[in-house]
This record gives sequence, structure tokens and C-alpha cells, in this order.
Amino acid sequence: MATIVTIHPQNPQSRQVEKVCRNLRDGAVMLYPTDTVYAIGCDLNAKKAIDRVRQIKQLSNDKPLTFLCPSLSNIAAYAVVEDDAYRLMRRLIPGPYTFLLPATKLVPKLVMNPQRRTTGIRVPNHRICWALLETLGNPIVSSSAHLLSDEDAAQMTGQQRNACPLPIVTSGHGPTKAELFDCLHNIVDIIVDDGLEPGYQVSTILDLTATEPIVVRKGMGWEAVADWLALDTDS
Repeated sequence: MATIVTIHPQNPQSRQVEKVCRNLRDGAVMLYPTDTVYAIGCDLNAKKAIDRVRQIKQLSNDKPLTFLCPSLSNIAAYAVVEDDAYRLMRRLIPGPYTFLLPATKLVPKLVMNPQRRTTGIRVPNHRICWALLETLGNPIVSSSAHLLSDEDAAQMTGQQRNACPLPIVTSGHGPTKAELFDCLHNIVDIIVDDGLEPGYQVSTILDLTATEPIVVRKGMGWEAVADWLALDTDS
């Protein structure tokens, strides 16, 4: 059964944050809030924990995982960032955006897309995430703690669906905090509770591996991306 650690959403208590990070260093898997949805995560360097995240999400090894970094400068250690991509990212982060980028050697193979050798990286606008990243000193895996839609669930085999403990988002409404906690309290090691109900809007995904950015998914913050793309085209 998971240990529930309560952390203030605006002023994260250092003692509570350190408690979570000690467990992450030991290979724990956690359920935690972000600026989009509650996520399942672990230390990027904990291979066994990453395997567990994949099992929980029913993800095959060819499906890449996203991870959180604290800043744009930190992203440069884990991904190749060209000038145009840098300008776009600098405008958008921190915020609800996932950037697909060519991975460096620091990215574990368990996380990246094995064919394209790309990875998904986010810089969240969320105080608890910032505190965890700063204290841990490593990026944190971030995989949404629910299936995004009925369509996503339909792509799973019946066996996978039956084995997956995660609730499905339907009609634009996500699971409540109580539902999430109930689904995962016997599966993860730590649950971070910020006292708030979880969001259900996912991040906007931008593929920055080509010459021009490609919008893979429209999510939170999409309007800012559209404005930037319009300005870039006009210029």
C-alpha cells in the first residue's frame, strides 16, 4: 500500500519533498500532481522503476516516455536543441508542453523511442514538480495517470485493458482524486497529495525534430503555440 505524502501546492515543505525524493532514489514509483494531470513517475535513472511505470501503463518498450526537467538549460543535457527549437521552447516554458527532441546519450534507452532515438521532455509550471526536481537532482518520468480516451483504450488488447488499473477519461472529464488514489494505492509506492482535485487536460505535444515544428497533439496551452506559429509564418 502506498504512503501518502501531503505537500502544500504553493509552499512545498522541504521535509516532505525530501521524504519523497529519498524513496525515488531507492527506486520508488509515485503518483504525483503536475500542471496538467496527475502523473505516474520515478527517477529517470531508476531502470527497474521505469519498467514498473511501463507495466502500470501497459506500454511496450517501443513507446517512449516523457520526463520532466527543471529548465531549458537542463534540457540541453538530454536533447539536441537547434536554434529554432530553442526560440520556441524559450517562449513557451515553463508550461503544459511536451517537446519531442533527438535524445543525447544521457537518456536511458528504456525512455526513448528506439527507432527514432527521440525523447519527450517537459518543463512544468508547477511548484511541487520544481521542488521535487531540485531536491532529487535528476529528471522525473511523467506518464499520465489515466488513459486519455476511449480510443486509447480501444488500441489495447483485451488482456492489456483488463490488466490496466487506470481509469479512462471520457467526455472531457477526468477521474477524481479519490478515484485515482483508490485505483493506484496498491500499485505505486508513494502518492503525493496537494489537496487539490486533479486536472484532466493533457499537454500539447510538439515534434521539434524536423525543420518545422509539428503539432502531434493539441492540449493545454495550444492557443499560445498557434499564435507563435502564426507570427513565425508572417515573419
